[in-house]
Amino acid sequence: MQYSGLSCMMMHPDFRIFLLVILSGMVASVVFKKLTPPAAITGGILSCCIYAGAGFAGITLMAAFFVLGVLATSWKLDQKISEGLAEAQKGKRTAAQVFANAGMAAITGLITWILPELRPDAPLIIAACFASATADTISSELGNVYGKRFYHILSLKKATGGANGVISLEGTLAGCTGSCIISVIYAFWQGWSIDLLFIVIAGTLGNFIDSILGATLENTGYISNNAVNFFNTCAAAVFILILNLMRS
Repeated sequence: MQYSGLSCMMMHPDFRIFLLVILSGMVASVVFKKLTPPAAITGGILSCCIYAGAGFAGITLMAAFFVLGVLATSWKLDQKISEGLAEAQKGKRTAAQVFANAGMAAITGLITWILPELRPDAPLIIAACFASATADTISSELGNVYGKRFYHILSLKKATGGANGVISLEGTLAGCTGSCIISVIYAFWQGWSIDLLFIVIAGTLGNFIDSILGATLENTGYISNNAVNFFNTCAAAVFILILNLMRS
């Protein structure tokens, strides 16, 4: 039965359009040095999982995160490099980073494809995941550039920008703006509702969870930065799941 469903999906004209778009995006991301080749392949696989569960709505959310992340990472890159705030690959993402940011959304899509009765919840959960990933990326990248005062997320003492667990007002507001953009794109597919507010809350919550994990488990060497990024999207997804249970 599942193989039959897979065959039907692959034969559908929309799926062929999807493949063309994804393959073009994979090639472009490598050519323009935004992703390593393994990262592009990983992104393509995750895209298939997201498409299987949420269709073009999910893919649009993933694309929005990618574009916003690339723009934020590239913004004043030379300045961030000179100040030691840029990543080692100068903005080019690895396969592990791609999975860290999009893995939970892809898992959601895959589960939804296996259990079609969960499909109505998939776009909202996926939007929350990408709102969190977007908020984290933008708040870090733009906060390092425009932040005036930096504080430790737990002690609230003044700290140095760019360190794990350190936040700024400017970066937090920039991250919240990123979540708002994701919520508006979600509304384009699903309509305007209170869910838009929930997406922004989920994104902001995930962003703070990221900082807390960075200040604790990452700083003590228990988990990596990629794990922190993955768990912040998980936190956003769990928030939506709990919310849906409360509303049902």
